[in-house]
Amino acid sequence: MSADGASRPRERVVLAQRRGARIVRTRVEVQEQTEVGDAMIRGLIRAQLAVAMRTAVVVVVLLCLFPVLMAVLPEVGELTVAGVRLPWLVLGIVVYPVLLGAGWLFVRVADRNEREFTDLVED
Repeated sequence: MSADGASRPRERVVLAQRRGARIVRTRVEVQEQTEVGDAMIRGLIRAQLAVAMRTAVVVVVLLCLFPVLMAVLPEVGELTVAGVRLPWLVLGIVVYPVLLGAGWLFVRVADRNEREFTDLVED
């Protein structure tokens, strides 16, 4: 109620109009190496390190499986394919496509991470 006794409708007092959330200028944050930009770069580095470590673990496991298999089952080392013993075929031929495939996959995933980071920064 007002001082004269008449009731007035409620009014909302607004000190400033909000036009949405603050626009984050990510490119500036990264270039000026602010805390936000630094955190974004650390995130990219962490993602790239995770991809590298996963790729390395997969390659090491794949390359170590064959010697372990030959230690557990020695008759595998005695197998021949086209007159060549299996260990020589694996060491001389099979290893390279495995390494090539792992490298190709690593580069693809690392490029995708960098592309996503670039898209985030440019928005």
